[in-house]
Amino acid sequence: MTAALETVGLGRRYRTKWALRDCTFSVPEGSITGIVGPNGAGKSTLFRLAAGISRPTSGTVTVFGQEVRLNSSEHLKRLGYFDQLRPLYSGFRVEEMLTLGRRLNSTWDNAAAREWLSELNIPMKQKVGHLSLGQQAQVALTLCMAKRPDLLLLDEPVASLDPLARHELLQTLMGTVAEQGTTVFLSSHFVSELEPVCDNLIILSSSQVKITGTIESLLADHRLLIGPDGPEPLNGVEMISSRKTGRQRTLLVRGIPPSLGPGWQDLQPDLNEIVLAYLARRAPGANHKLADDGTSDGGPS
Repeated sequence: MTAALETVGLGRRYRTKWALRDCTFSVPEGSITGIVGPNGAGKSTLFRLAAGISRPTSGTVTVFGQEVRLNSSEHLKRLGYFDQLRPLYSGFRVEEMLTLGRRLNSTWDNAAAREWLSELNIPMKQKVGHLSLGQQAQVALTLCMAKRPDLLLLDEPVASLDPLARHELLQTLMGTVAEQGTTVFLSSHFVSELEPVCDNLIILSSSQVKITGTIESLLADHRLLIGPDGPEPLNGVEMISSRKTGRQRTLLVRGIPPSLGPGWQDLQPDLNEIVLAYLARRAPGANHKLADDGTSDGGPS
């Protein structure tokens, strides 16, 4: 099966700084794949490269087997791209944004767009610039989905939404995949909300992919070991993180330890624990972190 989105050795450098480096992964058709990481990790750079807005410094990115070229319109026919900055025309009324979308896209579903916005109580006559940030995000998402694309690239689509709106949006995405076979690739800081809807997860930190896999495999491949301070049971496993509290040590490892010494517990970690552990392994000198609630305190990415 052809991958909906695939990168091989993809990198983007700005002068001497790499915003993204040696990025390789594949997004299967018909899946929902999430990517998580702190601000500054390279997520938005990755989305701009996939949309053809930015040119790679190294490597390639392909959409349904077709290499993405800078400012090329060929791959855009099958692509819907939500930029986290929501570049809408603030002076346009909502209905005028829909008219623009209809004129630019031959596959436009105007009835569905109006229905979605009506359910969200967003008035057609209101100017975009007078809407709240959350409402503007909903309008931008509607423009992406009404195009009926084969691949949706969503860069932080739920960042400006309240918890109920985030839940409703993610449920809509699940329905879109189920009904139309649309592939969704989205970034978010809300790990707990990605887990129920995503098939696959990519963890990105310090401009590099740390690990990628299905949610199921990531959970199955990692163990949380809790035991007394002292020699660590590391035979046959990869150490991901280690922390000490008093006389107790907590380890997150990849792999199944063959045996544990006296006093050790072998537990199943949750997805958030796995994500936080990989982000903590960022390159020396990185100063971004993911907070306990899954949000980042870093700068723009």
